[in-house]
Amino acid sequence: MAEQHLKFAIFGNEYQAKKSVSIETILAFLEKKKAEIYVENAYYDFLVRDLQLDVKVAGVFEDYNFDVDYVISMGGDGTFLKAASKVGAKGTPIIGINMGRLGFLADVLPSEIETALDSLYAGECQIEEHAVIQVEARGGVLAGNPFALNDIAVLKRDDASMISIRTHVDGEFLVTYQADGLIVTTPTGSTAYNLSNGGPIIIPQSGSLCLTPVAPHSLNIRPIVINDTAEIQLDIESRSHNYLVAIDGRSERMTEETSLVIRKAAHSIKIVKQRNQRYFSTLREKLMWGADQRER
Repeated sequence: MAEQHLKFAIFGNEYQAKKSVSIETILAFLEKKKAEIYVENAYYDFLVRDLQLDVKVAGVFEDYNFDVDYVISMGGDGTFLKAASKVGAKGTPIIGINMGRLGFLADVLPSEIETALDSLYAGECQIEEHAVIQVEARGGVLAGNPFALNDIAVLKRDDASMISIRTHVDGEFLVTYQADGLIVTTPTGSTAYNLSNGGPIIIPQSGSLCLTPVAPHSLNIRPIVINDTAEIQLDIESRSHNYLVAIDGRSERMTEETSLVIRKAAHSIKIVKQRNQRYFSTLREKLMWGADQRER
């Protein structure tokens, strides 16, 4: 069988040198496989200027201007989300190399890089499709990318008092949240900001979304899981007459005249997983379920 000549686009964290120590391993492996390698412009400059590496690539790219077989994300989950936002509806599968700490999305360890890429070339990996949500600003302008793999959050600004978030699901009134904010999360994002605010862990591909309040004024208000076919409308009131909308952590200021409509996007994000990886075992490992702290 003739060896595959694949094309790869590489995203990385250009702020922390220690998170790029494995890039030489990846570049050497792909060069041996005669792969075409493209590196995101800011990351390429970082590797050449700051790390002074001799980076041999087919080209560099900016924003969405790449057409490859696979994307490699070098960093933590934040870098992975950045790569996912650039992939968008292209459908390019993403491999996450975890150079950070926890890493639910970037789950390939530096010591597993060559094994993971060998499995990819051998066709022994599986591709998971993860739901994406999008937000529409009615009565206002949303400047950035409206799509989120993890979550879309409505938040109060700075030291402002809590905000009121009147919430409808499929046109039916749910509740007016009096809180610091509200998180609308996908199953993929349920282990991120949602989890730190007391929201539930949602199994991937479960067809669900979750609404989780941030520091609600009433202790009776709890997270609620809904079908991912639902349309969510949020009308926000604030003493400062504005608020923040954070889309996978990318924040924009909006005025309270702007309503937000959140729904499932038409496209999904494809994530490369090793065949021996299992979701529940990942949860046990990452969240240290069953670990006895007294043994330390």
